[in-house]
Amino acid sequence: MKFANLLFAVTSLAGAAALAAQPAQARMLDPNVPEDAVEISKRMQCGVSEDEPAVYHWSGNVYGRSPGQRDKLLFKGEGMNIRRCVEVQDPERGTGWRIISREVMLMLDPTTGEVVDTWENPYTGETVNVMQIHNDPVNSRPTFPRGTDGSPYKISTLREAGPYVFMPFEVPLFYTNPLAGEYQDFVGGKYHAMEIFDFAALKSDLYDSSKPTAYPMISWVRISGWAPWMEMGGRPGQMVFNAMGRKLPGGFEELPEILKTEIRENYPIYEQAPPKDDTRKNETTWTKFKLLTDKARAESDEAKPAGGH
Repeated sequence: MKFANLLFAVTSLAGAAALAAQPAQARMLDPNVPEDAVEISKRMQCGVSEDEPAVYHWSGNVYGRSPGQRDKLLFKGEGMNIRRCVEVQDPERGTGWRIISREVMLMLDPTTGEVVDTWENPYTGETVNVMQIHNDPVNSRPTFPRGTDGSPYKISTLREAGPYVFMPFEVPLFYTNPLAGEYQDFVGGKYHAMEIFDFAALKSDLYDSSKPTAYPMISWVRISGWAPWMEMGGRPGQMVFNAMGRKLPGGFEELPEILKTEIRENYPIYEQAPPKDDTRKNETTWTKFKLLTDKARAESDEAKPAGGH
């Protein structure tokens, strides 16, 4: 009897331990509940945890569009964003999160697929140095269950279609170009662009709280002015980026070899996400170009002999 009681007790403890090991309150999230909507958006964007970043990869084409001419395929593109999402607390708005990330996008020869370092501009006939996109950081504002006015958070673009969930986001951009002067309100020349992000995920993947995160697909379109390194001056026209990709379950190691090699050789910090407490101002292609150009000019001035002209 004692052995039987002991066996029963051990079995009961084992069963209790097994139950305790199961995910707490695993359920399907409801996008109509503000706290669940915050969690759904976090699962779409983020990694398993703050310490296990997510890596998004995309691949596509880069076109030039100039009035009166056929569109030109200028480059193939391979890009990645490595990010962590950190928890943010607000006494009025609740528990939220924000993205802390950095990104790289390579311009590739459309025929050979090789990284392009110098490029003969088909619009000007001039050969220019290519500045690959490498922006650090690219962070976001926090997302909370409640707005500053107390209104409940809702993913306004979320759409369910059978087993899928779609989340499109359009980001119109219109602000003073960081390469411009103080009089752009009078003479024009604002930075004018649009970023379009379209996410798609399986409902069973995105809503299931027993899974630590989801692995959606993404479509990305960007319409903007000429990149500053193209040296286009005031020529009218636009660049059109069109790419598709996904969040990678295997993280950085699952990226294409050309991206991994280029990052490890030339942009090594981009193998890791920025630190959790990163509060730096966001970087863009234009601010990065200004930073590198100002640095090169300063180094050139320092190299001139005293009294030189």
